[in-house]
Amino acid sequence: MRRLLVPAALAALVACFFLTGCAHHFAVSPVAPLTVIRGQGGTDALGERFAPAFLVYESGRPGNLMGEPRARLARDGGPEVYVDPERPVVYFLKREFSTDKGRYTNLIYRVHFPEIPFSLVPFNLTAGKNAGLLVVITLDADERPVLVTTVHTCGCYKAFTPTDLLPAASLPEGWEAVPAKVYGETLPPMAGMGKFQDPVLVVHLRPGVHRVMDLSVAPESGLAALAGPPVAAPLVPMSRLDHLALDNGETSFFHDSGIMEGFVKGSIKPWETLFMSWAALDLFVGTDKRYADPKETGNPFYTSLKPWRREDSDMWDFARFLRYWGWRL
Repeated sequence: MRRLLVPAALAALVACFFLTGCAHHFAVSPVAPLTVIRGQGGTDALGERFAPAFLVYESGRPGNLMGEPRARLARDGGPEVYVDPERPVVYFLKREFSTDKGRYTNLIYRVHFPEIPFSLVPFNLTAGKNAGLLVVITLDADERPVLVTTVHTCGCYKAFTPTDLLPAASLPEGWEAVPAKVYGETLPPMAGMGKFQDPVLVVHLRPGVHRVMDLSVAPESGLAALAGPPVAAPLVPMSRLDHLALDNGETSFFHDSGIMEGFVKGSIKPWETLFMSWAALDLFVGTDKRYADPKETGNPFYTSLKPWRREDSDMWDFARFLRYWGWRL
């Protein structure tokens, strides 16, 4: 009997860790320090116009603030990358794609945080350093925002939020206007980007784990009412992540060769490797990675744990990615 109880107890423990690692329903105080950070500047007018605002809860803790990826020499003399929360930076990339229904433009915003700290209760499955988040705003041919996609830079916690400007025929079959459940978080069924002449998507960040816990829309003139005047973060090309200053040279934020090619340096997630790698058949599941063409990196930005769907769920080919998840743009 005892021989049966031990494996059962271990299985229950693993299941408990997995479930609590995906669910963060603890209350966030609405009166805790709040900070709004928004990318500004840059050379792309559309990128600046639609740059989201990030509402950071419990911003008095530096670990909750997005920062600037930087590099320094480690004790062994090699490069070490880290995220400095003293200077927030928003990285930007614009890409176009086509479907049978027309041409679209993706405005892709990338931010990084110093770490997701280890916690036992609740258990942080995603604990690790240099964690990141992507926010993708899809514009139609008339430069109207029709879809918002949020995903961590490990490919985890993907979520779609259509806007009120997306035609009903482009929604997935059977789609209902009900709140979306995303591994413990609840996001609105739709973003009202058509309500304002100058709409700004507001991304609410859960403290500690940096999960997207809500999305809202505000007029640009109303951002200050959320938490005071927004903190301006430079909006810079995503390619800058390959050129971090290091003494008299430079280094990349990503590994550029070997078994870790395409992954963020220093961002291995040990608990996800321990509990999730078997499901994805990927030893580095949960590790943050480059958003780039997998033909160049050999490292697809997949969003499904099904190994046989790695290519279909890769976000780089956005038209195929949308088809796989049922969207009919």
